[in-house]
Amino acid sequence: MKPKLLIIELWGLGDLVIATPFLRAAAERFEVTLLAKPFALDLQPRLWPGVKVVAFTAPWTAFKHKYQFWRWPLLEITHLRRRLAAERFDFGLAARWDPRDHLLLKIFAVKTRLGFPRLRSRIFLSQPLERPEPQAHRYESWRVVAQDLNLQLPPRDKISLPAVQGRETVLIHTGAGQPIRVWPLERYQRLAARLRQKKIQTQIACDPNQRAWWLGAGEAKVVTPSTVTELLALIDQAGAFIGNDSGPGHLASFCGVPTFTIFGPQLPEWFAPLPLVAEWIEGKACPYKPCSDYCRFPTPHCLWNVSEDEVWQRVEKFVAAHLPTRI
Repeated sequence: MKPKLLIIELWGLGDLVIATPFLRAAAERFEVTLLAKPFALDLQPRLWPGVKVVAFTAPWTAFKHKYQFWRWPLLEITHLRRRLAAERFDFGLAARWDPRDHLLLKIFAVKTRLGFPRLRSRIFLSQPLERPEPQAHRYESWRVVAQDLNLQLPPRDKISLPAVQGRETVLIHTGAGQPIRVWPLERYQRLAARLRQKKIQTQIACDPNQRAWWLGAGEAKVVTPSTVTELLALIDQAGAFIGNDSGPGHLASFCGVPTFTIFGPQLPEWFAPLPLVAEWIEGKACPYKPCSDYCRFPTPHCLWNVSEDEVWQRVEKFVAAHLPTRI
C-alpha cells in the first residue's frame, strides 16, 4: 500500500500548473491528495489523473478583505479539518513559505509535515526545508521538496513536452488575476489586427469584466471561458498563445502550445511558463518591482510602458517560428 501524501496549493491556476511535474512524480509513489481551489477539479483529469482533489477556497487567498474573519466559512473549515484528519496522512507538504499552510498541516494531524519555515512557522513543521535561492524560479521549490521525498524532478530546462502540430490559430487571452498584470486592451486589439492583416487566424479570449469592452470594440466573436474546462477547449484549438503573466498562459504552455507572455510587475525568472516552449517580453524597470500585484502608482508603468511596437517585433518572429506556413 502506498503511503498517503497531502499537498497544499491554495493559490492560482499558474501555481497549480507549475506544480504539475511534482504531482505526477508523487502520484507514482504516494496516494496523493491535493487541497486546492475548485478549478483543480477541471485540471485533474488532464494533468494529474492519479491525484485526488479536495476543493477548498481559502479565505486568506482573496485579494482584498482577506482578514475579515467574520466572513470566513468557519463551518466549512471545521468539516474540512475533520475530513482530512480522518485520512491519517503519512506525509504532508506545502511548497510555499506560508505559515497558514503549515498550520493547516498541523491541524489536519499529518504525521510528517514538510515546508519552508517563515515567521516562526517551524513549530508546525516536522521537517523544515531550506528555501531555494531568492532568484530561483517557482518550480525550484517543488524540486527541493521532491528531493526530500526521494523523488526525481528534471531541471526546468530539461522539461519537455511535444509541441502541437498543424494548428493555425493564434489564441490571444487578455485576462489576468489582477488588473496590474493586464496590458492595455486597445494594444491587444491592434496586435490582433496586425496578425489578421497577415491572414493569421486569431481568436480573442478574455475575462468576464473585459467582455463588454471587446464587444464594444467590434470583436463579435470574443470568447469568455467561465471554467478551466472551457479554457482547455480553446487551448486545444490553438497553435500559439499570446497573453499576460497569468494562469491561461501557464496552462497553454503545459499543453504543448508555444506561448508569448507580456510581463509587468513580476519577474520572468520566477514565473515564466513551463516547459520552455515559451517566449516573453519583460516589463520595464521599477524601484518597487516585483510588487506582488499591489502597485503604488495609478497605472502599472512597468507594463504600460511596454510599447505596441516592441511587442509586435517579438510577436511577429514568434508566430513565424511556430506557424511557419502562415507568414
